[in-house]
Amino acid sequence: MTTPAARRLSRVVLGLTGGIAAYKAADLTRLLVKEGIAVDVVMTAAAIQFIAPMTMQALSGHPVLTDLWDSGAANAMGHIDLSRHADAIVVAPASADFIAKLAHGHADDLLSTLCLARDCPLLIAPAMNRQMWTHVATQRNVARLLADGVAILGPGRGDQACGEVGDGRMLEPEEILAALLGSAQPKLLAGKRVMLTAGPTFEAIDPVRGLTNRSSGRMGFALAQACAEAGAEVILVAGPTALATPAGVSRIDVISAADMAAIVDASVAECDVFIAVAAVADYAPAETNASKLKKSDRALTLSLKPTIDILATVAGRRDPPFCVGFAAETNDVNENAEAKRRRKKVPLLIANRAHDALGKDENQVTMLDDAGTHPLPRMEKLELARRLVAEIAQRISGKSGSD
Repeated sequence: MTTPAARRLSRVVLGLTGGIAAYKAADLTRLLVKEGIAVDVVMTAAAIQFIAPMTMQALSGHPVLTDLWDSGAANAMGHIDLSRHADAIVVAPASADFIAKLAHGHADDLLSTLCLARDCPLLIAPAMNRQMWTHVATQRNVARLLADGVAILGPGRGDQACGEVGDGRMLEPEEILAALLGSAQPKLLAGKRVMLTAGPTFEAIDPVRGLTNRSSGRMGFALAQACAEAGAEVILVAGPTALATPAGVSRIDVISAADMAAIVDASVAECDVFIAVAAVADYAPAETNASKLKKSDRALTLSLKPTIDILATVAGRRDPPFCVGFAAETNDVNENAEAKRRRKKVPLLIANRAHDALGKDENQVTMLDDAGTHPLPRMEKLELARRLVAEIAQRISGKSGSD
């Protein structure tokens, strides 16, 4: 099943420049085709030294173009026609030399000419040695491209083919695909600042034990990604989770409910939207042992105290942001969720059955607001997050509620 973004991206030009990371372009092509996106591959002379055009042709299902003077177009204007039919041009890998060429407007081969003769977005994924990436000339060229509206994807950090370690690795194909699909999302939250909480909290009993829950953080992280894709400035306050930070999101890691509440309280006044997705512990140990509790044959009794209700506190501010809450219930989902929404005085609450969502890649939710309940079909969490972002944007713009 293709994503909503993939349906808007029907055709892309994938450009390859010279670099060992060219092998990753093969997997990227496979992923794009799997999403239902037609791929026209254009390779520079240097790229051909690293991967065969026949490989890219077999994966894309289309002839690979390499020569400005032999594009195959009947009007001999292949460099124009190819870009006119593309929804986006992605250059992956993009070498330091090609970045310099783009920054200075050079067009001496098919790929560079396509990048100039375009009406569609241009995204490039740099791939080079760490010293080439950090060189002042490369950074100057990248800054120029950013100012020109070119999207820079990465680079990543890690082991490099030269044996060194540092910035300069091309992003993985899955990351580039996610960035490409995200770039196609409408900028419904442009100019807005959004704060989200996500993941579980951990309430320490002693230095090695604590109270927590089964939340993976996936729904919150998906919402953070969807908000960033929609053009918002996003602050993600994350409990203990190993999930990667979505591109374009500022992340603050916390452990306990008190930690999370303190971070939210310090910054939420500057936000337009607050989305409380985190599974915050309702109770924490009244006292934390300084040393590990030893096992014995006697029963252990813990005294618990209620934690701060972060969502209710934010919603109760004198001038609160637009607040969105989440409720994971085990029974009487809509009734319990509506009672929670009214008690905490939030305009929009998202409810689901706990066992349908915790630790899973999909979710089925019901939106609750003053107009009633609005069930949504079961869908993958990122797709759901994008749908919820559209609902939030509609509400903060003053339009009518959900259908």
